[in-house]
Amino acid sequence: MLAVRLREGRGERLAGWWLRLKGWSILDRRVRTPAGEVDIVARKGTLVAFVEVKTRATAAELDFAIDERRLARVAAAAEFLMPRYAGPGDDIRVDVILLAPGTRPRHIENAWIG
Repeated sequence: MLAVRLREGRGERLAGWWLRLKGWSILDRRVRTPAGEVDIVARKGTLVAFVEVKTRATAAELDFAIDERRLARVAAAAEFLMPRYAGPGDDIRVDVILLAPGTRPRHIENAWIG
């Protein structure tokens, strides 16, 4: 379990770095709500993204890293957090960043449409 937590922490740091390289500002990390947890809250202009980060040991495992149930939890947490991070006129979305050794981060924008 400790190895998984260490891998997740490194994955979230790498995802934050990747987002900053793409022009995003990191507003918060590992935000817990009664509805669930959001790994990263990021902003780029008027767009606020609630980002789920998934790290796997191999690239082949990434295709199975995220499912509708998990995305629904992130979306519920994002809805809870919107008043804290987004203002009038801001756009909101739920993104996913998938990470595996030896591959570039895969950023899936607007992963949840609910």
